[in-house]
Amino acid sequence: MGLNKLIKESPIASYGKAIRSAPREVIFNRQLLLSCVLYAMSAITATWDQGSASVVPSLPGFQKHFGITSGTDAKQIRTFITIIYPGYAVGAALSFFLNDRIGRLWSFRLYTLIWTIGQLVACFSPGLAGLWAARIISGLGIGALTVTGPMAICELAPAEIRGLLTAWFNVAMGISLVSSIFCVLGVYQHIPTSKLQFQVVWFSPCIYMALLVAASVFLCESPRWLFMVDRHEEAAKVLVRIRGLPATHPRVQLELREIEDSIRREKELYHSDGLAGIIKETFTVPSNLRRVQQSLVSYGLAQLSGANSITSYFVPILSLMGLGGGPTRSMFLSGMYGLSKLFFTLIASFFFIDALGRRKSLFVGTFLQLISDIYVGVYIKYKQESTVSGSASQGAIAFIFIHAFGYAVACLLILPYVFGAELWPNRIRSFGGALSACFHWLFIYAFQSGLPSLLSQTDNWGAFIFFAGWCFIAMIYVYLMVPELSGLSVEEIDHLFQGPWFNAYKRSRKTHVITSEQTDDLEAISHETSKAGVTTKE
Repeated sequence: MGLNKLIKESPIASYGKAIRSAPREVIFNRQLLLSCVLYAMSAITATWDQGSASVVPSLPGFQKHFGITSGTDAKQIRTFITIIYPGYAVGAALSFFLNDRIGRLWSFRLYTLIWTIGQLVACFSPGLAGLWAARIISGLGIGALTVTGPMAICELAPAEIRGLLTAWFNVAMGISLVSSIFCVLGVYQHIPTSKLQFQVVWFSPCIYMALLVAASVFLCESPRWLFMVDRHEEAAKVLVRIRGLPATHPRVQLELREIEDSIRREKELYHSDGLAGIIKETFTVPSNLRRVQQSLVSYGLAQLSGANSITSYFVPILSLMGLGGGPTRSMFLSGMYGLSKLFFTLIASFFFIDALGRRKSLFVGTFLQLISDIYVGVYIKYKQESTVSGSASQGAIAFIFIHAFGYAVACLLILPYVFGAELWPNRIRSFGGALSACFHWLFIYAFQSGLPSLLSQTDNWGAFIFFAGWCFIAMIYVYLMVPELSGLSVEEIDHLFQGPWFNAYKRSRKTHVITSEQTDDLEAISHETSKAGVTTKE
Protein backbone atom coordinates (compact mmCIF):
# COMPACT_ATOMS: atom_id res chain seq x y z
CA MET A 1 0.00 0.00 0.00
CA GLY A 2 2.80 2.37 0.89
CA LEU A 3 4.49 1.86 -2.48
CA ASN A 4 1.24 2.26 -4.41
CA LYS A 5 0.48 5.49 -2.57
CA LEU A 6 3.99 6.76 -3.22
CA ILE A 7 3.63 6.06 -6.94
CA LYS A 8 0.19 7.66 -7.12
CA GLU A 9 1.41 10.80 -5.36
CA SER A 10 4.67 11.07 -7.33
CA PRO A 11 5.30 14.14 -9.52
CA ILE A 12 5.19 12.01 -12.68
CA ALA A 13 1.79 10.54 -11.72
CA SER A 14 0.44 14.01 -10.96
CA TYR A 15 1.80 15.27 -14.27
CA GLY A 16 0.10 12.42 -16.12
CA LYS A 17 -3.15 13.14 -14.31
CA ALA A 18 -2.99 16.82 -15.30
CA ILE A 19 -2.41 15.87 -18.94
CA ARG A 20 -5.28 13.37 -18.94
CA SER A 21 -7.66 15.83 -17.30
CA ALA A 22 -7.02 18.51 -19.93
CA PRO A 23 -9.21 18.44 -23.05
CA ARG A 24 -7.49 16.56 -25.85
CA GLU A 25 -7.98 19.54 -28.17
CA VAL A 26 -5.79 21.66 -25.88
CA ILE A 27 -2.82 19.28 -25.82
CA PHE A 28 -2.92 17.99 -29.41
CA ASN A 29 -3.67 21.22 -31.24
CA ARG A 30 -2.05 21.61 -34.65
CA GLN A 31 -2.01 25.42 -34.66
CA LEU A 32 -0.49 25.50 -31.18
CA LEU A 33 2.18 22.91 -31.93
CA LEU A 34 3.18 24.36 -35.31
CA SER A 35 3.38 27.90 -33.91
CA CYS A 36 5.54 26.71 -31.01
CA VAL A 37 7.79 24.81 -33.43
CA LEU A 38 8.27 28.00 -35.46
CA TYR A 39 9.27 30.04 -32.43
CA ALA A 40 11.49 27.21 -31.18
CA MET A 41 13.43 27.46 -34.44
CA SER A 42 14.67 30.86 -33.20
CA ALA A 43 17.29 28.80 -31.37
CA ILE A 44 18.88 27.51 -34.58
CA THR A 45 20.93 30.64 -35.14
CA ALA A 46 22.59 30.60 -31.71
CA THR A 47 23.84 27.02 -31.65
CA TRP A 48 24.65 26.86 -35.35
CA ASP A 49 27.16 29.57 -34.56
CA GLN A 50 28.29 27.97 -31.30
CA GLY A 51 28.76 24.54 -32.86
CA SER A 52 30.41 25.67 -36.07
CA ALA A 53 32.63 28.23 -34.32
CA SER A 54 34.13 25.46 -32.19
CA VAL A 55 35.40 23.56 -35.26
CA VAL A 56 35.50 25.99 -38.23
CA PRO A 57 39.00 27.19 -37.19
CA SER A 58 40.20 23.66 -37.99
CA LEU A 59 39.23 24.05 -41.67
CA PRO A 60 42.30 24.67 -43.89
CA GLY A 61 40.30 27.11 -46.02
CA PHE A 62 39.42 29.20 -42.97
CA GLN A 63 42.99 29.16 -41.65
CA LYS A 64 44.42 30.17 -45.02
CA HIS A 65 41.95 33.00 -45.63
CA PHE A 66 41.97 34.54 -42.13
CA GLY A 67 45.52 33.73 -41.03
CA ILE A 68 44.64 31.35 -38.15
CA THR A 69 47.36 28.71 -37.71
CA SER A 70 45.73 26.36 -35.18
CA GLY A 71 42.17 25.35 -34.33
CA THR A 72 43.26 23.65 -31.11
CA ASP A 73 44.92 26.68 -29.47
CA ALA A 74 42.31 28.27 -27.19
CA LYS A 75 44.13 31.62 -27.14
CA GLN A 76 44.25 31.85 -30.95
CA ILE A 77 40.54 31.16 -31.47
CA ARG A 78 39.32 33.11 -28.41
CA THR A 79 38.48 36.33 -30.28
CA PHE A 80 36.69 34.45 -33.07
CA ILE A 81 34.54 32.55 -30.55
CA THR A 82 33.78 35.40 -28.16
CA ILE A 83 33.44 38.56 -30.27
CA ILE A 84 29.89 37.60 -31.26
CA TYR A 85 28.62 37.70 -27.66
CA PRO A 86 28.57 41.52 -27.28
CA GLY A 87 26.34 41.50 -30.36
CA TYR A 88 24.12 38.93 -28.64
CA ALA A 89 23.82 41.16 -25.59
CA VAL A 90 23.04 44.34 -27.52
CA GLY A 91 20.51 42.52 -29.71
CA ALA A 92 18.78 41.05 -26.67
CA ALA A 93 18.61 44.45 -24.95
CA LEU A 94 17.29 46.26 -28.03
CA SER A 95 14.62 43.60 -28.63
CA PHE A 96 12.57 45.16 -25.83
CA PHE A 97 11.90 48.24 -27.97
CA LEU A 98 10.39 46.17 -30.78
CA ASN A 99 8.84 43.03 -29.26
CA ASP A 100 5.91 44.91 -27.71
CA ARG A 101 5.53 47.31 -30.65
CA ILE A 102 5.42 45.00 -33.66
CA GLY A 103 4.51 41.70 -32.02
CA ARG A 104 6.19 38.32 -31.78
CA LEU A 105 5.78 37.21 -35.40
CA TRP A 106 7.17 40.38 -36.99
CA SER A 107 9.98 40.43 -34.44
CA PHE A 108 10.92 36.89 -35.47
CA ARG A 109 11.02 37.92 -39.13
CA LEU A 110 13.03 41.10 -38.54
CA TYR A 111 15.66 39.49 -36.30
CA THR A 112 16.09 36.61 -38.74
CA LEU A 113 16.78 39.16 -41.51
CA ILE A 114 19.43 40.91 -39.40
CA TRP A 115 21.13 37.59 -38.65
CA THR A 116 21.08 36.64 -42.34
CA ILE A 117 22.78 39.92 -43.30
CA GLY A 118 25.56 39.15 -40.81
CA GLN A 119 26.00 35.64 -42.23
CA LEU A 120 26.30 36.97 -45.78
CA VAL A 121 28.86 39.59 -44.74
CA ALA A 122 30.90 36.84 -43.06
CA CYS A 123 30.77 34.67 -46.17
CA PHE A 124 32.31 37.38 -48.35
CA SER A 125 34.55 39.08 -45.77
CA PRO A 126 38.02 39.84 -47.19
CA GLY A 127 39.78 39.65 -43.82
CA LEU A 128 39.53 39.55 -40.05
CA ALA A 129 38.14 43.08 -39.65
CA GLY A 130 35.17 42.23 -41.87
CA LEU A 131 34.70 38.92 -40.08
CA TRP A 132 34.55 40.60 -36.67
CA ALA A 133 31.98 43.11 -37.97
CA ALA A 134 29.91 40.31 -39.52
CA ARG A 135 29.86 38.31 -36.30
CA ILE A 136 28.66 41.31 -34.31
CA ILE A 137 25.84 41.91 -36.85
CA SER A 138 24.85 38.25 -36.67
CA GLY A 139 24.96 38.49 -32.88
CA LEU A 140 22.40 41.30 -32.91
CA GLY A 141 19.89 39.02 -34.59
CA ILE A 142 20.76 35.96 -32.51
CA GLY A 143 20.47 37.77 -29.18
CA ALA A 144 17.05 39.17 -30.07
CA LEU A 145 15.80 35.78 -31.28
CA THR A 146 16.76 34.15 -27.97
CA VAL A 147 14.40 36.60 -26.25
CA THR A 148 11.49 36.37 -28.68
CA GLY A 149 11.41 32.59 -29.16
CA PRO A 150 10.93 31.36 -25.56
CA MET A 151 8.71 34.33 -24.70
CA ALA A 152 6.31 33.62 -27.57
CA ILE A 153 6.11 29.90 -26.75
CA CYS A 154 5.38 30.70 -23.11
CA GLU A 155 2.55 33.04 -24.11
CA LEU A 156 1.00 30.45 -26.44
CA ALA A 157 1.35 27.27 -24.39
CA PRO A 158 -1.22 25.82 -21.97
CA ALA A 159 0.02 25.41 -18.40
CA GLU A 160 0.04 21.59 -18.51
CA ILE A 161 2.78 21.42 -21.16
CA ARG A 162 4.35 24.88 -21.03
CA GLY A 163 7.69 23.54 -19.82
CA LEU A 164 7.69 20.84 -22.49
CA LEU A 165 6.92 23.27 -25.31
CA THR A 166 9.43 25.86 -24.09
CA ALA A 167 12.03 23.08 -23.93
CA TRP A 168 11.56 22.63 -27.68
CA PHE A 169 13.67 25.78 -27.98
CA ASN A 170 16.53 23.81 -26.44
CA VAL A 171 15.77 20.76 -28.60
CA ALA A 172 16.13 23.02 -31.64
CA MET A 173 19.41 24.22 -30.15
CA GLY A 174 20.62 20.64 -29.95
CA ILE A 175 19.59 19.80 -33.52
CA SER A 176 21.33 22.91 -34.83
CA LEU A 177 24.47 22.23 -32.78
CA VAL A 178 24.83 18.71 -34.16
CA SER A 179 24.01 19.74 -37.73
CA SER A 180 26.55 22.57 -37.72
CA ILE A 181 29.42 20.39 -36.48
CA PHE A 182 28.75 17.60 -38.97
CA CYS A 183 28.34 20.22 -41.70
CA VAL A 184 31.89 21.39 -40.95
CA LEU A 185 33.11 17.78 -40.97
CA GLY A 186 31.40 17.23 -44.32
CA VAL A 187 32.98 20.23 -46.01
CA TYR A 188 36.37 19.32 -44.54
CA GLN A 189 36.19 15.87 -46.10
CA HIS A 190 34.58 16.72 -49.45
CA ILE A 191 35.47 20.33 -50.40
CA PRO A 192 39.05 21.23 -51.34
CA THR A 193 40.88 23.91 -49.38
CA SER A 194 39.20 27.18 -50.33
CA LYS A 195 36.85 29.91 -49.09
CA LEU A 196 33.95 27.70 -50.13
CA GLN A 197 34.55 25.53 -47.05
CA PHE A 198 33.47 28.13 -44.51
CA GLN A 199 31.02 29.82 -46.90
CA VAL A 200 28.93 26.64 -47.12
CA VAL A 201 28.87 26.38 -43.32
CA TRP A 202 27.70 29.97 -42.84
CA PHE A 203 25.26 30.25 -45.75
CA SER A 204 23.38 26.92 -45.54
CA PRO A 205 21.27 27.76 -42.42
CA CYS A 206 20.13 31.01 -44.10
CA ILE A 207 18.10 28.97 -46.59
CA TYR A 208 16.27 27.11 -43.82
CA MET A 209 15.54 30.26 -41.84
CA ALA A 210 14.17 31.95 -44.98
CA LEU A 211 11.73 29.05 -45.41
CA LEU A 212 10.63 29.47 -41.78
CA VAL A 213 9.97 33.17 -42.29
CA ALA A 214 7.80 32.30 -45.30
CA ALA A 215 5.91 29.68 -43.25
CA SER A 216 5.28 32.18 -40.44
CA VAL A 217 2.40 33.82 -42.37
CA PHE A 218 0.25 30.75 -41.60
CA LEU A 219 0.90 30.68 -37.84
CA CYS A 220 -0.39 32.45 -34.74
CA GLU A 221 0.53 35.67 -32.98
CA SER A 222 0.64 35.69 -29.17
CA PRO A 223 -2.88 36.26 -27.74
CA ARG A 224 -1.40 37.90 -24.64
CA TRP A 225 0.42 40.47 -26.78
CA LEU A 226 -2.79 41.13 -28.73
CA PHE A 227 -4.59 41.81 -25.45
CA MET A 228 -1.80 44.14 -24.35
CA VAL A 229 -2.23 46.27 -27.49
CA ASP A 230 -6.04 46.28 -27.09
CA ARG A 231 -6.80 43.97 -30.01
CA HIS A 232 -9.18 41.98 -27.83
CA GLU A 233 -11.40 40.48 -30.51
CA GLU A 234 -8.43 39.20 -32.49
CA ALA A 235 -6.82 37.86 -29.30
CA ALA A 236 -9.95 35.89 -28.43
CA LYS A 237 -10.03 34.35 -31.91
CA VAL A 238 -6.38 33.34 -31.68
CA LEU A 239 -6.91 31.77 -28.26
CA VAL A 240 -9.83 29.75 -29.62
CA ARG A 241 -7.61 28.52 -32.48
CA ILE A 242 -4.70 27.43 -30.29
CA ARG A 243 -6.92 25.76 -27.69
CA GLY A 244 -9.18 24.01 -30.21
CA LEU A 245 -12.27 24.74 -28.11
CA PRO A 246 -15.30 26.95 -28.77
CA ALA A 247 -15.26 30.48 -27.39
CA THR A 248 -18.04 29.53 -24.97
CA HIS A 249 -16.10 26.65 -23.40
CA PRO A 250 -15.47 27.25 -19.66
CA ARG A 251 -11.72 26.75 -20.01
CA VAL A 252 -11.44 29.32 -22.79
CA GLN A 253 -13.63 31.75 -20.89
CA LEU A 254 -11.55 31.31 -17.73
CA GLU A 255 -8.26 31.83 -19.59
CA LEU A 256 -9.61 34.94 -21.32
CA ARG A 257 -10.77 36.30 -17.97
CA GLU A 258 -7.39 35.58 -16.32
CA ILE A 259 -5.43 37.33 -19.07
CA GLU A 260 -7.71 40.36 -19.16
CA ASP A 261 -7.79 40.66 -15.37
CA SER A 262 -4.02 40.33 -15.12
CA ILE A 263 -3.34 43.02 -17.73
CA ARG A 264 -5.98 45.34 -16.26
CA ARG A 265 -4.56 44.99 -12.73
CA GLU A 266 -1.06 45.75 -13.95
CA LYS A 267 -2.28 48.88 -15.76
CA GLU A 268 -4.23 50.04 -12.71
CA LEU A 269 -1.35 49.48 -10.29
CA TYR A 270 1.39 50.94 -12.48
CA HIS A 271 0.17 53.96 -14.38
CA SER A 272 3.52 55.01 -15.87
CA ASP A 273 4.02 54.15 -19.51
CA GLY A 274 7.19 53.92 -21.53
CA LEU A 275 10.65 52.68 -20.59
CA ALA A 276 10.85 54.66 -17.33
CA GLY A 277 7.61 53.14 -16.05
CA ILE A 278 8.67 49.61 -17.01
CA ILE A 279 12.07 49.99 -15.33
CA LYS A 280 10.47 51.40 -12.17
CA GLU A 281 7.99 48.54 -12.02
CA THR A 282 10.73 45.94 -12.57
CA PHE A 283 13.18 47.19 -9.94
CA THR A 284 10.96 48.71 -7.26
CA VAL A 285 8.22 46.08 -6.89
CA PRO A 286 9.64 43.40 -4.51
CA SER A 287 8.10 40.43 -6.34
CA ASN A 288 9.48 41.68 -9.67
CA LEU A 289 12.91 42.36 -8.18
CA ARG A 290 12.94 38.78 -7.00
CA ARG A 291 12.14 37.68 -10.54
CA VAL A 292 15.16 39.65 -11.73
CA GLN A 293 17.34 37.89 -9.17
CA GLN A 294 15.92 34.46 -10.05
CA SER A 295 16.42 34.89 -13.77
CA LEU A 296 19.94 36.35 -13.64
CA VAL A 297 21.23 33.80 -11.16
CA SER A 298 19.79 30.95 -13.25
CA TYR A 299 21.63 32.21 -16.31
CA GLY A 300 24.83 32.69 -14.32
CA LEU A 301 24.79 29.22 -12.79
CA ALA A 302 24.21 27.67 -16.20
CA GLN A 303 27.58 29.06 -17.34
CA LEU A 304 29.46 28.49 -14.10
CA SER A 305 28.68 24.78 -14.31
CA GLY A 306 31.18 24.68 -17.19
CA ALA A 307 29.01 22.98 -19.81
CA ASN A 308 29.01 25.77 -22.40
CA SER A 309 32.74 26.26 -21.92
CA ILE A 310 33.27 22.58 -22.73
CA THR A 311 31.15 22.96 -25.88
CA SER A 312 32.89 26.11 -27.13
CA TYR A 313 36.41 24.87 -26.34
CA PHE A 314 35.74 21.17 -26.86
CA VAL A 315 38.69 20.60 -29.20
CA PRO A 316 41.29 22.37 -26.96
CA ILE A 317 39.90 20.57 -23.89
CA LEU A 318 40.24 17.20 -25.62
CA SER A 319 43.88 18.11 -26.34
CA LEU A 320 44.44 18.99 -22.66
CA MET A 321 43.07 15.59 -21.71
CA GLY A 322 45.40 13.90 -24.18
CA LEU A 323 42.40 12.55 -26.10
CA GLY A 324 42.55 14.73 -29.17
CA GLY A 325 43.80 13.85 -32.62
CA GLY A 326 43.58 15.10 -36.16
CA PRO A 327 40.83 17.46 -37.39
CA THR A 328 38.59 14.57 -38.46
CA ARG A 329 38.68 12.93 -35.03
CA SER A 330 38.17 16.25 -33.22
CA MET A 331 35.21 17.20 -35.42
CA PHE A 332 33.66 13.75 -35.07
CA LEU A 333 33.93 13.80 -31.26
CA SER A 334 32.56 17.34 -31.21
CA GLY A 335 29.62 16.16 -33.30
CA MET A 336 28.96 13.20 -31.03
CA TYR A 337 29.09 15.50 -28.01
CA GLY A 338 26.53 17.76 -29.65
CA LEU A 339 24.39 14.73 -30.55
CA SER A 340 24.48 13.57 -26.94
CA LYS A 341 23.31 17.01 -25.75
CA LEU A 342 20.42 16.81 -28.21
CA PHE A 343 19.42 13.34 -27.04
CA PHE A 344 19.70 14.34 -23.39
CA THR A 345 17.63 17.48 -24.00
CA LEU A 346 14.87 15.33 -25.49
CA ILE A 347 14.91 13.15 -22.37
CA ALA A 348 14.83 16.21 -20.11
CA SER A 349 11.99 17.87 -22.00
CA PHE A 350 9.72 14.80 -21.95
CA PHE A 351 10.54 13.21 -18.60
CA PHE A 352 11.98 15.87 -16.31
CA ILE A 353 11.17 19.55 -16.68
CA ASP A 354 7.37 19.17 -16.39
CA ALA A 355 7.00 15.58 -15.19
CA LEU A 356 9.54 15.61 -12.36
CA GLY A 357 9.44 19.36 -11.87
CA ARG A 358 12.04 22.12 -12.05
CA ARG A 359 13.49 21.72 -8.55
CA LYS A 360 14.06 17.95 -8.50
CA SER A 361 15.44 17.98 -12.03
CA LEU A 362 17.95 20.62 -10.98
CA PHE A 363 19.11 18.54 -8.02
CA VAL A 364 19.62 15.36 -10.04
CA GLY A 365 21.36 16.99 -12.97
CA THR A 366 23.56 19.36 -10.99
CA PHE A 367 24.83 16.47 -8.88
CA LEU A 368 25.82 14.59 -12.06
CA GLN A 369 27.70 17.66 -13.26
CA LEU A 370 29.42 17.97 -9.89
CA ILE A 371 30.88 14.46 -9.92
CA SER A 372 31.78 14.76 -13.63
CA ASP A 373 33.73 17.99 -13.08
CA ILE A 374 35.61 16.43 -10.16
CA TYR A 375 36.56 13.31 -12.16
CA VAL A 376 37.74 15.27 -15.20
CA GLY A 377 39.74 17.68 -13.02
CA VAL A 378 41.47 14.86 -11.14
CA TYR A 379 42.09 12.99 -14.40
CA ILE A 380 43.80 15.99 -16.04
CA LYS A 381 45.95 16.53 -12.93
CA TYR A 382 47.26 12.95 -12.98
CA LYS A 383 47.54 12.97 -16.78
CA GLN A 384 49.87 15.95 -16.58
CA GLU A 385 51.97 14.39 -13.80
CA SER A 386 52.25 10.82 -15.06
CA THR A 387 50.84 8.22 -17.38
CA VAL A 388 47.25 7.17 -16.79
CA SER A 389 45.59 3.91 -17.73
CA GLY A 390 43.51 3.46 -20.84
CA SER A 391 40.41 2.76 -18.75
CA ALA A 392 40.86 6.08 -16.92
CA SER A 393 41.03 7.85 -20.29
CA GLN A 394 37.86 6.14 -21.45
CA GLY A 395 36.27 7.13 -18.14
CA ALA A 396 37.23 10.78 -18.76
CA ILE A 397 35.43 10.75 -22.12
CA ALA A 398 32.43 9.08 -20.48
CA PHE A 399 32.26 11.73 -17.75
CA ILE A 400 32.40 14.52 -20.33
CA PHE A 401 29.21 13.02 -21.79
CA ILE A 402 27.70 12.44 -18.34
CA HIS A 403 28.34 16.13 -17.69
CA ALA A 404 26.28 16.95 -20.79
CA PHE A 405 23.52 14.66 -19.53
CA GLY A 406 23.50 16.38 -16.15
CA TYR A 407 23.45 19.79 -17.82
CA ALA A 408 20.32 18.86 -19.80
CA VAL A 409 18.53 17.03 -16.98
CA ALA A 410 19.36 19.73 -14.45
CA CYS A 411 17.59 22.12 -16.78
CA LEU A 412 20.61 24.43 -16.51
CA LEU A 413 20.48 24.07 -20.29
CA ILE A 414 16.69 24.53 -20.35
CA LEU A 415 15.80 26.35 -17.12
CA PRO A 416 17.18 29.82 -17.94
CA TYR A 417 15.13 29.96 -21.13
CA VAL A 418 12.02 28.64 -19.35
CA PHE A 419 12.47 31.04 -16.43
CA GLY A 420 13.40 33.87 -18.76
CA ALA A 421 10.03 33.49 -20.46
CA GLU A 422 7.49 32.25 -17.94
CA LEU A 423 8.15 34.01 -14.64
CA TRP A 424 7.46 37.62 -15.76
CA PRO A 425 4.09 39.41 -15.57
CA ASN A 426 2.56 40.28 -18.96
CA ARG A 427 3.41 43.99 -18.79
CA ILE A 428 7.15 43.54 -18.21
CA ARG A 429 7.70 40.17 -19.89
CA SER A 430 9.44 41.66 -22.91
CA PHE A 431 11.68 43.88 -20.78
CA GLY A 432 12.43 41.08 -18.31
CA GLY A 433 13.29 38.66 -21.09
CA ALA A 434 15.53 41.24 -22.77
CA LEU A 435 17.24 42.09 -19.47
CA SER A 436 17.98 38.48 -18.54
CA ALA A 437 19.12 37.50 -22.04
CA CYS A 438 21.40 40.57 -22.24
CA PHE A 439 22.99 39.58 -18.93
CA HIS A 440 23.24 35.98 -20.14
CA TRP A 441 25.24 36.84 -23.23
CA LEU A 442 27.47 39.39 -21.50
CA PHE A 443 28.22 36.81 -18.82
CA ILE A 444 29.06 34.21 -21.45
CA TYR A 445 31.31 36.73 -23.23
CA ALA A 446 33.23 37.45 -20.04
CA PHE A 447 33.40 33.81 -19.03
CA GLN A 448 34.41 32.45 -22.44
CA SER A 449 37.01 35.19 -22.84
CA GLY A 450 38.50 34.34 -19.48
CA LEU A 451 38.43 30.56 -19.83
CA PRO A 452 41.86 30.19 -21.53
CA SER A 453 43.39 32.24 -18.70
CA LEU A 454 41.47 30.23 -16.10
CA LEU A 455 42.86 27.01 -17.55
CA SER A 456 46.44 28.28 -17.64
CA GLN A 457 46.31 29.86 -14.17
CA THR A 458 44.91 26.70 -12.55
CA ASP A 459 47.18 24.19 -14.32
CA ASN A 460 44.17 23.20 -16.44
CA TRP A 461 42.72 20.76 -13.91
CA GLY A 462 41.80 23.45 -11.37
CA ALA A 463 39.22 24.95 -13.74
CA PHE A 464 37.10 21.82 -13.45
CA ILE A 465 37.27 21.87 -9.66
CA PHE A 466 36.14 25.49 -9.93
CA PHE A 467 33.14 24.34 -11.97
CA ALA A 468 32.38 21.63 -9.41
CA GLY A 469 32.37 24.18 -6.61
CA TRP A 470 29.78 26.25 -8.42
CA CYS A 471 27.63 23.16 -9.00
CA PHE A 472 27.61 22.61 -5.23
CA ILE A 473 26.59 26.24 -4.65
CA ALA A 474 23.87 25.82 -7.29
CA MET A 475 22.35 22.89 -5.38
CA ILE A 476 22.13 24.99 -2.19
CA TYR A 477 20.65 27.89 -4.12
CA VAL A 478 18.00 25.71 -5.74
CA TYR A 479 16.96 24.22 -2.42
CA LEU A 480 16.48 27.61 -0.78
CA MET A 481 15.34 29.93 -3.51
CA VAL A 482 13.90 28.22 -6.60
CA PRO A 483 10.10 27.76 -6.46
CA GLU A 484 8.33 25.03 -8.39
CA LEU A 485 6.60 26.52 -11.44
CA SER A 486 5.42 23.40 -13.27
CA GLY A 487 1.67 23.06 -13.68
CA LEU A 488 0.93 26.75 -13.07
CA SER A 489 -0.49 29.17 -15.61
CA VAL A 490 1.50 32.29 -16.43
CA GLU A 491 -0.97 34.37 -14.41
CA GLU A 492 -0.80 32.02 -11.39
CA ILE A 493 2.96 32.25 -10.91
CA ASP A 494 2.84 35.64 -9.18
CA HIS A 495 2.01 34.30 -5.70
CA LEU A 496 5.21 32.22 -5.67
CA PHE A 497 7.26 35.40 -5.65
CA GLN A 498 5.61 36.91 -2.60
CA GLY A 499 7.39 36.83 0.76
CA PRO A 500 11.03 36.29 1.79
CA TRP A 501 13.56 35.10 -0.79
CA PHE A 502 15.00 32.27 1.29
CA ASN A 503 11.92 30.12 1.75
CA ALA A 504 10.96 29.16 -1.78
CA TYR A 505 11.29 25.49 -0.77
CA LYS A 506 8.30 25.98 1.53
CA ARG A 507 6.02 26.99 -1.32
CA SER A 508 3.33 24.41 -1.96
CA ARG A 509 4.02 22.51 -5.14
CA LYS A 510 1.08 22.62 -7.51
CA THR A 511 1.15 20.06 -10.26
CA HIS A 512 -2.42 20.60 -11.32
CA VAL A 513 -3.55 23.58 -13.29
CA ILE A 514 -6.96 24.33 -11.82
CA THR A 515 -7.08 25.59 -8.25
CA SER A 516 -10.15 25.31 -6.05
CA GLU A 517 -10.94 28.97 -6.74
CA GLN A 518 -10.67 28.34 -10.45
CA THR A 519 -12.89 25.28 -10.11
CA ASP A 520 -15.58 27.53 -8.65
CA ASP A 521 -15.11 29.91 -11.57
CA LEU A 522 -15.37 27.07 -14.06
CA GLU A 523 -18.54 25.78 -12.43
CA ALA A 524 -20.05 29.27 -12.48
CA ILE A 525 -19.13 29.77 -16.13
CA SER A 526 -20.42 26.32 -17.02
CA HIS A 527 -23.67 27.05 -15.19
CA GLU A 528 -24.09 30.35 -17.02
CA THR A 529 -23.46 28.77 -20.42
CA SER A 530 -25.83 25.89 -19.61
CA LYS A 531 -28.57 28.37 -18.71
CA ALA A 532 -27.95 30.06 -22.03
CA GLY A 533 -28.49 26.73 -23.76
CA VAL A 534 -24.87 26.23 -24.78
CA THR A 535 -23.34 22.76 -24.65
CA THR A 536 -19.75 22.68 -23.43
CA LYS A 537 -17.19 19.97 -23.28
CA GLU A 538 -16.19 19.00 -19.79
